[in-house]
Amino acid sequence: MKKENFYTLIGAVIGGMLFAIGMCMCLLPEWNAFTVGVILAAIGGAVLIATFIARRVALGKPAAKVNWKIVGKSAFGVFGALVLGVGMCMVMVFDMMILGIVVGIVGIILLLSLIPMCAGLK
Repeated sequence: MKKENFYTLIGAVIGGMLFAIGMCMCLLPEWNAFTVGVILAAIGGAVLIATFIARRVALGKPAAKVNWKIVGKSAFGVFGALVLGVGMCMVMVFDMMILGIVVGIVGIILLLSLIPMCAGLK
């Protein structure tokens, strides 16, 4: 394994774990840690962005240019993940079983539609 791949792996795992734990702290009312969860999730997001920048520097690539197609696909992916997450929260936190399952399935369909958007149909 090359050094830049190893450093990316470590940074992505640490950033992802911090972000995920922060989101759990925000979304689980039993923990009573909303503010700390927001801070932890923000730190995790910053670590993920720093890892992305460090990887580009390690590979000798120039700064990323804004490509509006990629921004749109990313925003669509985030929206699909949020819809799926809302469906899961409706089932697990708010006891809205049927509606939560329907919303979760819509989120899964949105995420699956990213495949033809990114890879195209042949």
